[in-house]
Amino acid sequence: MQRTENKATARVSEIFTSIEGEGIFVGKKTLFIRFSGCHLKCRWCDTKYALPLDSGTEYQMDEIEDLIIRELQPFTYKVNFTGGEPLLQTDAVIKLADFIKKQTNLKTYIESSCFDSELFSKVLPYIDICKIEFKTDDSKVVENEVYDNLLFNEIKCLELAVESNKTTYIKIVVTNSTNLESFKNLVYSISKKIKPSDILGFIIQPSHGVDQPTVNKLLDTYDIVQPMFPEVRIIPQLHKEIGAR
Repeated sequence: MQRTENKATARVSEIFTSIEGEGIFVGKKTLFIRFSGCHLKCRWCDTKYALPLDSGTEYQMDEIEDLIIRELQPFTYKVNFTGGEPLLQTDAVIKLADFIKKQTNLKTYIESSCFDSELFSKVLPYIDICKIEFKTDDSKVVENEVYDNLLFNEIKCLELAVESNKTTYIKIVVTNSTNLESFKNLVYSISKKIKPSDILGFIIQPSHGVDQPTVNKLLDTYDIVQPMFPEVRIIPQLHKEIGAR
């Protein structure tokens, strides 16, 4: 088995096999590699234990590779690079995705806030599936003065994924407080950059446990998206409903 030669390290919160609970691949058996550290402030975040940059454990690459092999189960469909924020450890994502590509036939999948399109472009050649998550300007995940920069990078990451012919879909988390005008403006901004056929789906994900949206609120957001992206779906977090990680 080919191993990573250098002694680079990465900080990882956990590696485990479970059921994909979000998005268009919901229900698929998945190996999750959760990186430590994230600088955004998402109220609905369900992995707050992985947010501190010094959380988790610092491993050498060969140790992480051993953990991947140990935790990998038969009939697994894909490997998720998640967090935290995986783009904060770009070199590790590249090395591990390359390792997975060489050792298995599994698809590689990244879920990221897409805060930095240059970092995203570096990992993209090693990734098969991209979940591009957008935030509305009223979500307050970043300070107001830097939201435009976040949106610019999110859209750029989306364009890069589409141009690279990656399997790509969009996700937006909706709370009961989500401003519908802000939501509409965001979806319209996205629609000016890509065609509906460029993506596999547009997922509206209701927040879980924090300011959960009503059914009517979700239907309002659905009606905003559908004329621009017909492949829209409202999908809650399955793993929360079945008690999975």
